[in-house]
Amino acid sequence: MGVAAHAQTLEDGIMLARGTLCAGSIYTRSQWSQYWEGTLERTNGNIGTVTTNSVSGMANYGITNRINVLAQTPYIWTQASAGVLHPQSGFQDFTGAVKLNLFQRPMDNHGSFHAIALLGGSVPTTDYSPDQMPLSIGTHSKSAFGRASLNFLGRRGLYLDGSLAYTLRDKVTLDRPYYYTNGQLYLSNQVAMPNQSQYGFNVGYYRRDLKIAGTFSQMNTRGGGDIRRQDMPFVSNRVNESRAGIEVQYPLPHFHDVQYWASYSNTFQGRNTGQATMFTSGIMFTYHRERRVAP
Repeated sequence: MGVAAHAQTLEDGIMLARGTLCAGSIYTRSQWSQYWEGTLERTNGNIGTVTTNSVSGMANYGITNRINVLAQTPYIWTQASAGVLHPQSGFQDFTGAVKLNLFQRPMDNHGSFHAIALLGGSVPTTDYSPDQMPLSIGTHSKSAFGRASLNFLGRRGLYLDGSLAYTLRDKVTLDRPYYYTNGQLYLSNQVAMPNQSQYGFNVGYYRRDLKIAGTFSQMNTRGGGDIRRQDMPFVSNRVNESRAGIEVQYPLPHFHDVQYWASYSNTFQGRNTGQATMFTSGIMFTYHRERRVAP
């Protein structure tokens, strides 16, 4: 049976019941002034503080209790508090995915155990430039990804979720006929993008559409060079991130099937990335074509 959840994301192990549509908008603000140049942590007065804002439209639908489809597209704008780099803005990539409940096993009166698989991909929606890091709004690379999650939902609200993911990334085309990275000059405008792996876990409370959970995720890029000393980042750099935080999903009183989302996280360890703090806030609406199925 499907889990009667108000909302789900690409990362979690929650499923929507058949005939349930969940859609809304999420605002995210990420900011950093310190970053890792390779493994060296430093600041740079030429860029000051880099701020990235985004508003994402999201939609999830339960085709069956075991098959869900998800889609999202963000509009992103970036700026630096110092230096001469111009702010960037625009729609980034469209992401679509299919989420599958591979199996569900009740555990007496303790709860239920789920195995979830997700397959999807993303394509750029506009002709934005990936060659103005760190203010570029994305890498402009097509991707395909898979994710496997193991999830436990306790009768009294215990929520445990662990996942593994891998992303294949297509080459990127630059607006110039050469580039230099990883100690080598390339006389081409085609940049091979290294793939990425990720794992993470959530631990917390989830019951009656209220969710409070601590989160951890680790992303590793499978290749790529480091940022050169005193140079700008490059689109194919190796980017590793260790991130921890907390997320809350809260059903609004007196508003049927409306849910508030909020999260906070920090990148506490990384390579060729900013030591960023990230805050997310948004509203999701749920429509049930049929009665929800109990967990």
